Amino acid sequence: MQEIVAALTEQHSELAGLLDPLTVDGWSRPSRCPGWSVSDVVLHLAQTDELALASLNGTFDAALEQIGSSLDGNSSVDAGADAMVAAQRGMSSSEVRERWRLGSFELLRSLAGTDPSARVPWVMGDMAARTLATTRLAECWIHTGDVLSALDRPIVSSDRMRHIVRLAWRTLPYAFAGAGRELAGPVELDLTGPAGEGWDFVPDEPSVTIITGSALDLCQVAGRRAVAAETGLGGTGPDVDAVLELIRTFA
Repeated sequence: MQEIVAALTEQHSELAGLLDPLTVDGWSRPSRCPGWSVSDVVLHLAQTDELALASLNGTFDAALEQIGSSLDGNSSVDAGADAMVAAQRGMSSSEVRERWRLGSFELLRSLAGTDPSARVPWVMGDMAARTLATTRLAECWIHTGDVLSALDRPIVSSDRMRHIVRLAWRTLPYAFAGAGRELAGPVELDLTGPAGEGWDFVPDEPSVTIITGSALDLCQVAGRRAVAAETGLGGTGPDVDAVLELIRTFA
């Protein structure tokens, strides 16, 4: 858990460094999330960080109802997130920034004191606290990229992506089950990290499908910010296309 919390702390710092110098015009710039400004992106992060904190504190159901009951198992995650942002849109940029800053700090503090294996509730079902922490890292990384895009700056590649790739890899069975599909067998990831090093994720049993390419592309595809066919991702085996279609890092 300590390693994940440290990575999430670094990711928060990167995003804060982008937000701190922004003018009001900067906060209103459109992000790569359709219909969302930079302010909307940060509001969404604040809302979901608050939900994660409530999950750790045992008040998840009450927090979900207060922030937006539309984000539940009866609607898509995207539709629920849109409804939550729409319901609270209109706060000033300074209010949004402070709300996210305070919530993210409290979340980090709570995660640091939580048993990594403890089961905690989340939108689509319960999970280990360590997994929740990793999903928060993945989401903050994705939305940091959304802000970078709004500011016409390139997406940053870092070692923090290794945790995100692992999350996407380990949750492939969940992603396939949610789509009503079955894996032909174990999947291996043979990726290239930020410095050109190999990032290999190898299952205990012999691999049936092997995905190759850059870790950055994989994180972008899993975060629904890129289409696999427009990246250098590829591979061998029966499930290459299905994996690249279904792999994801949020739920």
